[in-house]
Formats: sequence, structure tokens, C-alpha cells
Amino acid sequence: MTSITPNEYPVELEPVDITPYKAGNTAIDYVTTFDSGEPGPHVVITAVVHGNELCGAITLDYLFQNDVRPMVGKLSLAFANHQAYHSFDANDPLSSRFVDEDFNRTWGLDVLDGDRDTVETRRARELRPLIDQADFLLDIHSMQHKTPALMICGPLAKGQQFAKDLGTPEYIVSDAGHAAGKRMRDYGQFGDPDSPANSLLLEAGQHWEENSALVSVDTALRYLKLLGTIDLEFGQDDHLELPDDQKLVEVSGPVTIKNDVFRFAEPYKGFESIEKAGTVLGWDGDEEILTPYDDCVLIMPSRRLTKGQSAVRLGRIVN
Repeated sequence: MTSITPNEYPVELEPVDITPYKAGNTAIDYVTTFDSGEPGPHVVITAVVHGNELCGAITLDYLFQNDVRPMVGKLSLAFANHQAYHSFDANDPLSSRFVDEDFNRTWGLDVLDGDRDTVETRRARELRPLIDQADFLLDIHSMQHKTPALMICGPLAKGQQFAKDLGTPEYIVSDAGHAAGKRMRDYGQFGDPDSPANSLLLEAGQHWEENSALVSVDTALRYLKLLGTIDLEFGQDDHLELPDDQKLVEVSGPVTIKNDVFRFAEPYKGFESIEKAGTVLGWDGDEEILTPYDDCVLIMPSRRLTKGQSAVRLGRIVN
């Protein structure tokens, strides 16, 4: 059962036309790789892993339109779930998240090497060679509710440090993912503590708010500059102010829905801090869902309350 309601947020962004980027130059539709010819990392930026998240497509279009090219190594720009993105309708903006299933739960080896056949698993297998080659990945997303932007860095120290080195946004969320399936940012080398490869997942703001595109462009530019891919002087006018400090939220785990009916006790939107352990957050069927510790921070409570999916992630600020 899902609790998605008619959208309460206005669609302030206009989806960009990505069809000029279909052919690319990699034999993978909607993937373009620029090679500097100089030694350096292969840096990848992905957008529209979910088809209703517009800011990533706007950011890649910005990079294309401004002829961004790597000074060293390679830069690849990929529109991931282009099939879902092409179904976006501003009059029904909730419906184009995916075609058959969540693309960002298909990155486990059991799925990639298995026989599950959906639009999203086929596309994940198409993109897998690119992601295998990536030394660094920035995966651009947005959120259901209008809350501060956050950077999901995974559970490893290398991801936490990468997010801190980037310096934006204010909130860093360190978690191990979802029971429903592995995210692209946790795939392969990115989830290996002994590999130098690293990845970040940006949640730039509410799906359709204008500011999410500004945050997304700013973060992509800072990411490319941090890695030495582009000149530090490029795009200075498109930078936002850096936060005074960053807050690291360590997630103890997601609340994974076990029953057909899940309901929250309050209309949570995210970043609520629940003062006391044992506070009722909601009900999974007849089971009370309680906060496990004091000052429990709610990360991205979902409106897609479906059995097997994450209802919310629970964490605490550690710095």
C-alpha cells in the first residue's frame, strides 16, 4: 500500500530536452565520455536515476552547453533512467520515478548477474561497464519533501572524508543503504574500503523546486574542481555560498516496511529530531515503530509506503 498523495509542491523547474545527447560517443545511449588524453581519474556524473528528478538533467545540460572538458583524465556524463525521464508530466509529476522498478535498487550483483528482466535492470546492465571504469562518481538526485540538501556518502570512512573535502552541502548522511536493493553509489569498488574509488550521492532539495537545480550545478562544479578535472576559475558566478560547517549524520538503519499497511504518527518531512528514545514514529501493521535513541534524526521519510521498502532512515548527528 502506498500513501502518495496529490503533489503539494509546485513544479518550478522545466525539464530540459536530453534527446540531443542520446547518441553520445560510447555505444551506450545517453552516455558521453570526454578524454583529455592526459593521465588522471575517470570521473562520472549521473543524472535522472529517477525520472522525476529534474535537477540532474539540468546540470548535465549545463555542462554540455558550457563545453566543459576535463583537463586530465576522463569525464563521463550519463542520463541513467532516460526512459522514465521521458515520461515526466508536470501535471502528474509523481508518476515518472521509474518504469518497472526503482533503478537505484538494482545494483547488487545478484540482480545484475541474475535473470530479472525490467526496463531498469536492462539499463543498469548497459551502464555497468561505465560504472566499473569510474574512479569517482557523483550521482545527482532530489527529494520528495522540501528539506535541506544532503550528501549521502555511504558507510565507509573514505566516503565521509570525500563529502567533507567537497565542503557542501551542510548535511552529510552516512548509511549502508536499503534492504530493498543496492544503490549505484554503493556498487563494487565504491563499497570496497581498500579501493581508492569513491562516490557520492547528492540529494539537492525538493524534486521540482528551483533551488535544487542551483544546488546541483554548484555541487557538480565543486566536485569537478576538487578532483582537478576542471579549472578552479570556471563557473564562479554559478557557485553558492559554502555552509559555515557541515553536520555528519550517522544512520543506524532504515525502517524497512514488513506489512501491507504502514502509517506515520505525524506528517514527517525530514530532519525532525525526536528528543526521547521510545517515541512512537508510526505503525507497521499493528507493530509500533519507536525511536531507538534520544535525539533521533529522521532522514527522508517516504510517501511510498510499500512493503519491502524503506519508510524512513534513523540517525544521529555525530559532530
